[in-house]
Amino acid sequence: MNHAAFTAATVKRLPALDLIRGVAVLGILAINIAGFAGPLAGTISPALTASGTPYSSAWDNAAFAFSLVLFEGKMRALFSMLFGAGLVLFWESLEARGDNGDVLQLRRLSWLLLFGLLHYLLLWWGDILFVYALCGIAALMLRPLSDRRLIATALLLYYGWHLWGLFDLVPLVHAETAVRLGRASAEQAAHVHQWLEAARAGIVEDLAEAHYGYARLLVTKLSDRPFWLFHMTRHIFSETLPLILIGMVMVRRGFFDPTAHPRHLRAAAIACTAGGLGLSLAFTLWAEPRGFPPIAMEAALSWGLAMPHLLGGYGYAALLVLVTPYLAARPIGRRLRAAGRMAFSNYIATSLIMTTVFYGWGLGQFGRFGPALQGPFVLLGWGLMLGWSAPVLRHFRRGPLEWIWRCLVEKRWLSNRF
Repeated sequence: MNHAAFTAATVKRLPALDLIRGVAVLGILAINIAGFAGPLAGTISPALTASGTPYSSAWDNAAFAFSLVLFEGKMRALFSMLFGAGLVLFWESLEARGDNGDVLQLRRLSWLLLFGLLHYLLLWWGDILFVYALCGIAALMLRPLSDRRLIATALLLYYGWHLWGLFDLVPLVHAETAVRLGRASAEQAAHVHQWLEAARAGIVEDLAEAHYGYARLLVTKLSDRPFWLFHMTRHIFSETLPLILIGMVMVRRGFFDPTAHPRHLRAAAIACTAGGLGLSLAFTLWAEPRGFPPIAMEAALSWGLAMPHLLGGYGYAALLVLVTPYLAARPIGRRLRAAGRMAFSNYIATSLIMTTVFYGWGLGQFGRFGPALQGPFVLLGWGLMLGWSAPVLRHFRRGPLEWIWRCLVEKRWLSNRF
């Protein structure tokens, strides 16, 4: 697809992008549910939170393994690539209508920063919008680079950062293995004990804070963790920015058009999906019999599974582009596309519903459900997102938060009803 044709095409919605975004926002909940249901340590390993929770460890391990293979990292990669694609589409649509792309894009990302901050303060610690906004600003600075240089920059940063982090944790993982096998030195045992004690202290703190009233929890965030979002950004910036850059190149190259590069899409759908799932499964088959050792899990989830996360996200994207023509005209495809068009609203609505269910200012169910019993809450969230998005978009051009965001960016009141 040449540049002129691409510019004209960007004014229109790409069905595959909406459908993939719908799948991604549903998939993100399958991962975030562990953070909502709490405590935070449960997102690393069920071994850290197994005591005192009313569920079978066998079922819990199976549910955790299922999510680890199919969803972990891959949905985050998919969502980040889509954000990068959205940056390019928004920029090109501005240029097509003669607007100042720099000003409006920066204003758009600045408002997203504020939305992310409010999401963190008012609802949930696991906000990703703030990180996306900062990475988006960095991506715009790199936008003039050629596709080849963008990909080279992305892969170098992505794998360099992950390898550095992994090697930094290798001695502690080795110490954990030695403790498990009864071969640890006194120094190794002390280091592992220190790590586990810090994790347990975090669990106690999470359980206590989850039962605070709304006002007290808000004050705690402002007083104790005012820079939490910057900590989050520092931790995952070198994962998120490369994936955004890859998404920018994907949309430039016509990846989301199922007719543009069918052979590449088929190859990526098969090879990358198989590679991502296969590597994730291989790690899971190693970790599950060992009880998902927490330090090894931390090393894998944060650093070591970088390749299967990227491969899986890219493979999922290719597979979904290929099936878009088949699904788009069917009820499930229409509902997924509607959920994708309202991904911002659905993401925040999910946080509102889940924090109301689990936190003390709501129903107070925090810490009572392990992975096996978190599944019904995921299905509830999926049902709500698929159920309300299409009816809303039959009457309105955009979801409620998408509309508010667009009005703020353009600094004018936009009609949202048909």
